Amino acid sequence: MIKNIPEGEYAAYVENKRQEIVQYHLENNSFYRDFFKSREFSSWEEVPVMQKKDLQRPLEDRFSKDYNSKNCYIGKTSGSSGHPFIFAKDRFCHALSWAEFNDRYQWYGIDLDKSIQARFYGIPLDRFGYYKERIKDRVGFRYRFPIFDLSDEKMEEFLHEFEKKSFDYINGYTSSIVLFAKFLKKKNRVLKDVSPNLRLCIVTSEMFFDEDKVLLEETFGVPVVNEYGASELGLLAFQNPGDEWILNSETMFVEVLDKKGKAVPAGEEGRIVITSLYNKAHPFIRYDIGDTGSLAANSSFKKPVLKRLLGRTNDVAVLPSGKVVPGLTFYYVTKSIIENDGQIKEFIVQQTEPGSFTVIYVSEVELRQEQKKKIEEAMEVYLETGLNLSFEHKTMLNRSKRGKLKQFESLL
Repeated sequence: MIKNIPEGEYAAYVENKRQEIVQYHLENNSFYRDFFKSREFSSWEEVPVMQKKDLQRPLEDRFSKDYNSKNCYIGKTSGSSGHPFIFAKDRFCHALSWAEFNDRYQWYGIDLDKSIQARFYGIPLDRFGYYKERIKDRVGFRYRFPIFDLSDEKMEEFLHEFEKKSFDYINGYTSSIVLFAKFLKKKNRVLKDVSPNLRLCIVTSEMFFDEDKVLLEETFGVPVVNEYGASELGLLAFQNPGDEWILNSETMFVEVLDKKGKAVPAGEEGRIVITSLYNKAHPFIRYDIGDTGSLAANSSFKKPVLKRLLGRTNDVAVLPSGKVVPGLTFYYVTKSIIENDGQIKEFIVQQTEPGSFTVIYVSEVELRQEQKKKIEEAMEVYLETGLNLSFEHKTMLNRSKRGKLKQFESLL
């Protein structure tokens, strides 16, 4: 059993498994052999880093020998990075992915085979996709709260469902769950009082800020943990009861690399690059997932700890000086001001031109001039002067087809 491997032997386990998976795909996968450009595997540092665009070709061209769409799990990425593609996992790898989720959830007493989930996710609107997801929800002990309508009237319906059903935990997109928490706070309700069996809330797929965690734990009355995953890989990191963001070291090898593909020291930010140690059907080897982050100083091979997750590498803001900053920096500075009075339900920031940004927000009333001025002043303090800001008031924000909300978006 992987978890029983001692700390002192764990580095050897990881090094052996990553060499095995490279050698397997060099011998059995013509796509990876062409990508690698060499039949020899000499050192890990020489293994090429794989980008999402490298995988945007027919899946049939990327299968390993003896694998096909009939004997594998087939899925599709969301395309949030701008590079969607279809992927495959062999059945053993797919089973390991679910075992990983189940192991982490059991840290909090949640059993995927028994516990009832309140699911805040989108759902396909075509007839086949809709009923397919509904069947999966029924088999998986899940009740889905569709998040394309997040009006107060719909939130009231959500609350009634919690009164009627005995949910064990909540799982879903961060922004939708945060919006539900704001609704509860406005009504001065604690969800645990309404649904006594509730034990945990898991947020995923979108950025999660410290103040959001405080709000959710206050209004839900249960622990709130952050999950980091990717459809093509599985679970990447999960917060333990000690509030550490533990990376998956059992079935993945996680690196943080600089622009030249070199590993950065713990604490320094870089590109998050993942190797799936068990997927024989399709190579995900030194795969640049499109996120930036850093490892904690106390990370080890057996217990790697994610210190920070900064968001997509392609979500960057370009300032008039030519300086480039993570787009979520811009969002975060705005968030610290715009939500203080409780009037703003949610918002996004769009870059329309170099140095020009639009704050699109949902609220019952428009922002006052002094509020807008505070945001402009904060931009000058935290970023630079000369930024051109505009504000757009809406009654609802547009989400992706899957229901995700992209907090920062560059239209350049």
